[in-house]
Amino acid sequence: MSLLTSRSGEAMAQAELEASRARLVDAADEARRGLERNLHDGAQQRFVLALIWLQRAAAQTRDTSAAALVDHARDLVQEGVDELRDLAHGLHPAVLDKRGLHAALAAFTARAPLPVELHVAPRRASRPVEAAFYFAIAEALTNVFKHAHATRARVTVTVCDGALVAEVVDDGIGGASIAAGSGLRGLIDRLDTIGGTLTVDSPRGGPTTIRASAPLRRLTTPGGWGRTAEHAVAAPNSAMS
Repeated sequence: MSLLTSRSGEAMAQAELEASRARLVDAADEARRGLERNLHDGAQQRFVLALIWLQRAAAQTRDTSAAALVDHARDLVQEGVDELRDLAHGLHPAVLDKRGLHAALAAFTARAPLPVELHVAPRRASRPVEAAFYFAIAEALTNVFKHAHATRARVTVTVCDGALVAEVVDDGIGGASIAAGSGLRGLIDRLDTIGGTLTVDSPRGGPTTIRASAPLRRLTTPGGWGRTAEHAVAAPNSAMS
């Protein structure tokens, strides 16, 4: 009986640890959403208003000595708007909650420095799962852009046996490693809170394949938020071209 009691206690402690980690991730996600909204509704709107006034000023000062100064000021403000939009998007893209993973990743890759082929299954996952996958894929692609010396990349997100599976493949030099201290290492813990895993296959010379997998839904348990599981409804497989 004491052995059963000990195992039961260990299981409860593990469940509470996982629940605590999940709550921390949720709190961080909500904080990012709040900051993104504040940037969008506050500072970004003021930049946009200033840009409108500068555009009017540019029209009125055309062919005058002040035209170049106004144009320069307008360009600087436009750069500020773009940088602020990128910052807000990096915190937590609003499009992710509104339109899902495909739309958020399309927006992220639209300004990529190299071609990124994107195939994302239309099936929506739970909000924590979609957020974890978005940041995992974004971090993987950022590593490709910075370190892989690649000429192209491919992102594939499918639904298979009740799980969301993502692969990021590039044709770069390889040699990527989670143990080497890359930004991917921190994503392992995040994926673990939703019952997911992340693996890296990156031989010297390439190609590199980063794979993330997690159940579509995270379900509540008597001890709070625990490991994730898929609802009883089976998820259809998604074929990618």
